[in-house]
Amino acid sequence: MKKLLSRRTLILLLAALAVYVSVDLFYPFTTDLRSFDPNELGRLDMEMWRSYYDKKPVKMFFQLAKVLRTQYEFPVLRSFVGAYHAGKAAFIFKDGRERSDYEQALPNLRKYFHAIHAIGNIDFDIEQATRLELEWWIVHRQRERYPEEELGSACANAAAEVYRIEPESALEHGRLRATAMTIRDTKAKLGGVTEADWREIERLLKQCYTSLHASVASHVQPVTRLQQ
Repeated sequence: MKKLLSRRTLILLLAALAVYVSVDLFYPFTTDLRSFDPNELGRLDMEMWRSYYDKKPVKMFFQLAKVLRTQYEFPVLRSFVGAYHAGKAAFIFKDGRERSDYEQALPNLRKYFHAIHAIGNIDFDIEQATRLELEWWIVHRQRERYPEEELGSACANAAAEVYRIEPESALEHGRLRATAMTIRDTKAKLGGVTEADWREIERLLKQCYTSLHASVASHVQPVTRLQQ
């Protein structure tokens, strides 16, 4: 009798788990991509930068998943799937040397944006968002090949596609983000990024997301892209 009850209990638990997994991964519901907390997102982004440059992919994976759950309302398992693809794309890119290497990150980056598109309330172009995201990564990596303002413009274009706003209205976001990257890169070349530097980077990232948050509130449709 006890064995029968144990078997039934196990079957019920497995059935409940299967339902949970199915709902978490496949149930169609929509979240508001515009409802992020700019200060918290800036703080989390800074932490992910540190993990990326410290070559800590596992730590970055959990940070990415937290961003997807807390800022974009992803279910738990779906946040892990999205974080896996975003993290893998980032570290494939990190090991690259030229554009052909960097483009190896596109499949995972595309899956990441597909996950956001599937759950979000903004009908952005997945392929365009993927390529614009990779483009600012490349401009950042090879910034000596581009005009000084190019990184800010590339970041603005990437954000504008996802949120379907005019790139010009995301330009302050892009410039602040580019400034934060410049501080990180410059200090790293000079010997190391201090805690004070990271606090300044966090401050700039909070400002850049505050600017973006204000811009997306207007729901302006994009018409043109900033020149690259």
